[in-house]
Amino acid sequence: MSTPGVLQIDRARVAELTAREAKALDARTQGSLATYRRANQVLAGGVASSYQARDPWPIYLERGAGPKVWDVDGNEMWDFHNGFGSMVQGHAHPAIGAAINARYASGTHFAAPTEDAITVAAELQRRWGLPKWRYVNSGSEATMDAIRIARGLTGRDTVVKIFGSYHGHHDTVMVSIGIEYDQIGDHENLASLSYGAGIPQATVDMTIAVPFNDAGAMERRIERLIAEDRKPACVIMEAAMMNLGVVLPEDGYLQAVRDLCTRHGIVLIFDEVKTGICIAAGGATEKWGVKPDLVTLAKALGGGLPVGAIGGTEEVMSVVEDGSVYQVGTYNGNPLGMAATRASLLEVMTPDAYAHLDRLNERILAGCTAVIERYGLPGYAVGVGSKGCVTFSPTKVIGYETFKANQDAAMADLAWLFNMNRGIFMTPGREEEWTLSVAHTTEAVDRYVEVFEELAVELTA
Repeated sequence: MSTPGVLQIDRARVAELTAREAKALDARTQGSLATYRRANQVLAGGVASSYQARDPWPIYLERGAGPKVWDVDGNEMWDFHNGFGSMVQGHAHPAIGAAINARYASGTHFAAPTEDAITVAAELQRRWGLPKWRYVNSGSEATMDAIRIARGLTGRDTVVKIFGSYHGHHDTVMVSIGIEYDQIGDHENLASLSYGAGIPQATVDMTIAVPFNDAGAMERRIERLIAEDRKPACVIMEAAMMNLGVVLPEDGYLQAVRDLCTRHGIVLIFDEVKTGICIAAGGATEKWGVKPDLVTLAKALGGGLPVGAIGGTEEVMSVVEDGSVYQVGTYNGNPLGMAATRASLLEVMTPDAYAHLDRLNERILAGCTAVIERYGLPGYAVGVGSKGCVTFSPTKVIGYETFKANQDAAMADLAWLFNMNRGIFMTPGREEEWTLSVAHTTEAVDRYVEVFEELAVELTA
């Protein structure tokens, strides 16, 4: 049934435009094709990570400066990808570069603590209001260690996560991601399914997925687990889902989850790998005013270097301090990474920087919304802080089920191609969002909106 005022997308037109834009992108990235052929001889799939792969070949980048990147073909693009959201500081920020250069001259690795590690932890303590911190080198390590800490504290094994959320590539959380709609299961009893091969079934069975934005469903599932003598050690979740585009928490949802975990003695972990540093000085914890027991950070934390962190309450982190949980890593708190992180937190990601990001995101969201309304496109713009996206769905997405039931994959693919061919570097994938950087300008976001309107014009021609 059609919705009044909403364009009924011509599928033949989408297919025609997609074929045209794919051909154009192939033509402008012949250098990437040549690089792929060489890379494929030594790198599995020609890439360093499976998420960098793309059919028919990946786009290989050569350099970045501020809000822009250049690929190996010399194509200059505004960077809205920003390394899966890691480069909110912009590329080659001079303050971070100066800190790295100064640290390099004094030695880059000792596997011993340095002053910068203390300075960074103090700033994270101030921003998140959590007293004790430890470092890791990636988001996957952060969530892996956080779950181990929760298990060590509680003496329990079961983990509850949000269906469809990605929390890194370790076995416990590689569950119930990217599942087809007909395999999701019942809303009250969602399926636990491995994300790819190589994950033990016993591990999959210990991870229970529940829907986002439904605290009642989470509580009922936890109560059934308790009745089965499988009380969870923790709930790990993003306060706002960031791998279905952007899905914001409904009013009262996060506080209801906080109350539920407190009531049952379950450790609440906010995975802020994508939201931390990017949407507010204190991330989602600050933005929505709900404090977890543990928080995990990475991506944007290190200002371009591989740095992650775990923050927690005195009670939860006591099992690390008393040695019952071994939280270890040779490169944890690496001096080079700590120097970059210190400069990023204290000199780059300032109150003025967050005000700038908020203004830019309001501008791009308003611009995209105006295009959607002007051309009657089925979709909406949504975002927070430096993050946002256009979700091609006629229905508001509140979790994985509504995402899979309504999201228009063909339109998302076409939009990516349109952007790439017009100087907008976006994260490939139907489930990704834009990330702005402090180096972005109104010129950059206005160009994004212009390209989006070009797409709308072509669709409605």
